[in-house]
Amino acid sequence: MTQGRSLTVLTNVIAPDVGPSADVPADEETAPAAAQLPAARTRQWPFLSRPFLRSHRVFLVAVTLGVALRIVTMLGYRWAMWFMDAYQYVQTAIEGGPHLVRPDGYAFFLKALMPFHRFALVTSLQHLMGIGTAVMIYALLWRRFNLPGWLATLAAVPVLLDAYEIQLEHMILSDTLFTFLMTALVTTTLWWKDITVTRGAALGLLLSVTALTRSIGLGLLLVMFAYLVFRRVGWRVVTVVVVTAAIPLLGYAQWFQSAHGRFALSNSDGPFLYARVMKFADCDKFSPPPTVEEIPLCIQTPPGKRLSSQFYVWGTVSPLHRLPDDIFDNRNSLLAGQFARHAITSQPGDYLEAVAYDVARVFEWNRHVFPDATTYNRYEFQKTSEPTPEWAKPYLAKYEPGRSTPRIVEPFAGFMHFYQKYFFLRGTLLGVILLIGLAGMARAWRRWGGPALLPMGAVAALLVAPAATAEFDYRYVVPAIPMACLAAGLALRDLPTYRLLKLRKLGGRNDRNNRDEETVSPVAGELIPEKV
Repeated sequence: MTQGRSLTVLTNVIAPDVGPSADVPADEETAPAAAQLPAARTRQWPFLSRPFLRSHRVFLVAVTLGVALRIVTMLGYRWAMWFMDAYQYVQTAIEGGPHLVRPDGYAFFLKALMPFHRFALVTSLQHLMGIGTAVMIYALLWRRFNLPGWLATLAAVPVLLDAYEIQLEHMILSDTLFTFLMTALVTTTLWWKDITVTRGAALGLLLSVTALTRSIGLGLLLVMFAYLVFRRVGWRVVTVVVVTAAIPLLGYAQWFQSAHGRFALSNSDGPFLYARVMKFADCDKFSPPPTVEEIPLCIQTPPGKRLSSQFYVWGTVSPLHRLPDDIFDNRNSLLAGQFARHAITSQPGDYLEAVAYDVARVFEWNRHVFPDATTYNRYEFQKTSEPTPEWAKPYLAKYEPGRSTPRIVEPFAGFMHFYQKYFFLRGTLLGVILLIGLAGMARAWRRWGGPALLPMGAVAALLVAPAATAEFDYRYVVPAIPMACLAAGLALRDLPTYRLLKLRKLGGRNDRNNRDEETVSPVAGELIPEKV
């Protein structure tokens, strides 16, 4: 009985209108026992009731399609897809210790699943995370912010049906886990009307886990801090969020120092920033001139003839390899970062132009082969699989004995290869979504953009940070899509078109829930009941 009540409470988060009275006759006590069985099931499993299914039919259709596409992917690419980073994640999960290049959050996730020795379990959970991300977007917009079901579904569709989202979920990479954690963080923050000290501590811990999964999550610290300040939750709560987020990060940095001798989350910041500036860096323009230590990192190739920035990290003839030892060791990482900052301060205009160009690439209609064919093809559903590197085979075999090369099975793989050609969110459409969000935020300028400020800030961090610190990559765009759609959905409430069409009434929410009309707090952008 306790289990049934718990499930009912959880389901009422998304369907508060569905309860025992929806399907139970008034004279239930006198009805035959056989007739009471469906009603009993409805009380324990309200998400199977007809009112629930009818209220969410549009979203459930989209979810069904999304699940079907993920099943086809699992059958066509057994049981995972691989990128070079993926092999290193598995290596770190097996060997332990903080990785030089990236935080170990995702490696911890793989380590937790290692006793099962199945990569299929990893990708299955990641596909469920993709579905869960869409559910959070829908529930937040529909239940918390009172958008009609079809509009909330529209915001979740890119996550459910975008081919590159599905393909990224099927790779042994940190992006899906990071996106899920980030969406959970934003959803929880916006769901709570009153953020107490205890809730602030929970948000801080979730924020630190997100940042340890992908270092780009560190930008969310600033976004969350700004949002909480504008929302006026009180400095006590803000302090608790910052402290509880900082403690795990500082603990990890201390662990990294004990292993590598530097207090940091990784040693990749210097080489990656060096790669960023190598699109324009000209040592003849440095002021003051480059130091003796920096001179080996200079090149004479004209900027217009240089390769992509990634080459200057991973290329075998990158100037970084002129330095002794590994390019990611402490000395070389610090020197590469010093050179990069010297280039930025000496050529600020060139740096801003390079960053702006990479950000603009996000919004192009077509995808182009970038940064090279090998990297580009790894983000595609291929008809053939690449062989596993020899150095990685022992680690894959230890994680899942007897399997080190993925199998491609037709006709499932062929279907996803075809699907990906046409069904994905084009960059230009992402730009339109962002413009909708910005337009709604502009209308809510007195409330600092309202609740859309948080997901829109996350989008800015996800799209600008890679361009500013490394280089544009199509893989980095995908995690920004859920936040962009969520921000647009939240901002729609402040647009005149939304009010004119009375979308809330068209959605039938007033009839379904008999709820008081809701308005927006002028301070925090919160929904509050309007006095009648």
